[in-house]
Amino acid sequence: MPQVQLTKSAIDLGIVVRSIEPMLAFYRDTLGLTLDATLPMPGGTTMYRLACGDTVLKLLIHKTVPSEGAAGGGPGGATGIRYFTLSVNNLDEMADSCKSAGYQLPLGPLEIRPGVKIVMIEDPEGNWIELLESSSP
Repeated sequence: MPQVQLTKSAIDLGIVVRSIEPMLAFYRDTLGLTLDATLPMPGGTTMYRLACGDTVLKLLIHKTVPSEGAAGGGPGGATGIRYFTLSVNNLDEMADSCKSAGYQLPLGPLEIRPGVKIVMIEDPEGNWIELLESSSP
């Protein structure tokens, strides 16, 4: 059985959004990801590519917004991809920044095991992002 032969050490993520400006305000302005490109896609979709280390976070807005939104509630809200993790070295600073900007922190900051701290942040459309800080390399 063949195995996938990766050409990149990261997984790129795509999030279809209902409204692009609040999502850019969160990912670009609050989290500080760099907007690398805005690309027209087939069918009237626009992709906003944000750099996150070796990963690309792709925010897609369709000309016709899908009628169904993502199920909220983070890991306990539904099955499927429920959150993604960014490993950081300034978790408390980012948690405070997100909270000050009005974003919900449904969990944490809290130490989940010795030397490992997390916080879950909800983006403007209900997706959860985990920030993880580890004191060990």
